[in-house]
Amino acid sequence: MQQKPSFSTYAVIGTMLFGLFFGAGNLIFPIQLGQLAGTSFWPALIGFLVTAIGLPLLGVLAIAISGSQGLNDLASRVHPVFGITFALILYLTIGPFFAIPRTATVPFVVGFEPFLDPGQSRLWLALFSFVFFAIVYYFSLNSAKVMDIVGKYLTPTFLLFLSILIITAIIQPMGTFGAPTGDYGTMPFMTGFKEGYNTMDALGGLALGIIVIQAIKNRGITDTKVIAQTTWKSGLFTMGLMVLIYGLITYMGASSVQAIGLLENGGLTFAAVSQHYFGAFGSILLAVIIVLACLKTSIGLIIACSEFFHSVYPKINYKTFVLILSILSFMVANFGLTNIIQYAVPVLMFLYPLAIVLILLGVGSRLFNHKRNVYAGAMILTLFVSTIDGYNALAGTIPQVSHPWMEDISDFYASYLPFYETGLGWIVPALIGAMIGFLWKDRIQEEAPVLQKNAENLSH
Repeated sequence: MQQKPSFSTYAVIGTMLFGLFFGAGNLIFPIQLGQLAGTSFWPALIGFLVTAIGLPLLGVLAIAISGSQGLNDLASRVHPVFGITFALILYLTIGPFFAIPRTATVPFVVGFEPFLDPGQSRLWLALFSFVFFAIVYYFSLNSAKVMDIVGKYLTPTFLLFLSILIITAIIQPMGTFGAPTGDYGTMPFMTGFKEGYNTMDALGGLALGIIVIQAIKNRGITDTKVIAQTTWKSGLFTMGLMVLIYGLITYMGASSVQAIGLLENGGLTFAAVSQHYFGAFGSILLAVIIVLACLKTSIGLIIACSEFFHSVYPKINYKTFVLILSILSFMVANFGLTNIIQYAVPVLMFLYPLAIVLILLGVGSRLFNHKRNVYAGAMILTLFVSTIDGYNALAGTIPQVSHPWMEDISDFYASYLPFYETGLGWIVPALIGAMIGFLWKDRIQEEAPVLQKNAENLSH
């Protein structure tokens, strides 16, 4: 009989989980949401929390509850080809193509670039990102120590520096909430809901889930039910911490407009707030906060991606993949933050509906006995909608890719699919696909009674 996990186990794993998820994007998006939402603070924040906290934790739970050995295993319940394809796209998205390079470019742009000569910005970005990924490479070589590195050291240090700024903002508020801006005035919940996509944490939950599971197993817990319970209880610890911090950062943004004005992005807002309270020291404080936030997230992502690619291609060892991904991330980071964000949005709009449906199927998998047809039906119909979602985002960024028949499909969806205009047009197709899959009898099940009857006839 396994020993019951102690509170310290939940706290350490929960802190590690928080550290892996909470990067620079988790700082800059809620503070910008606060500025734009104003008096619509609460519905916007709740919508943001659903996708920025709820879905990532469900993603980790989906791996634990379903008994999967990782994302590839879970996604392969749709079909093995879909499993490997979806996993590759997702790991490249949260890995060297978008999320990992962003962990270097965000702290540079927010914490250092404002003080540099614009003509030398590219050179300094190259130097900064080289040092950044050299540190990430070093700490990622031993994945077994990730819980100690992130949970015991980097995360508490990050929280210490962040709390200085947050507590100051609460004691000395900058002003009152202003009027909501743009879509936050008409549909604050859904706008906040979609803003949570930018954190990429729901995708990270599926990818990082196996790290959390392995960390639990390293503490001597091997029973599937106990692993799921430990994951859930550790997740509650993480959820409470993230709700508190997200709420306070969003409040800081909502109360800042009178003092610093409505700024272009969350990075500029964070910088202005830090300088408002601490002057030149505020810039140093912000740089430390951002670097620590990004460093710990980058380590977790490099480890998760390296372990995945090593499992797909075991001839290349884990440490070689750490080196390859660190170099590739360094190269992509030097294309600049604007380009990374510009091309990430269409990919996220394509992947997120698929990831959400897969998470929900994984969490509820036991209810339909892990039936493959349910997975396949829900994901196929979701794919039809998410493809157009991704296309619309890409066409909005690069109008040259627009095509008449894709526009016709988009118009058709807008006319007939419920919730399509709010970005949730995939919900009804996913439900219909799951119901069809549940009612659809497997050919093996249909042939079993016939085979049994034939066997009985032969025996006579």
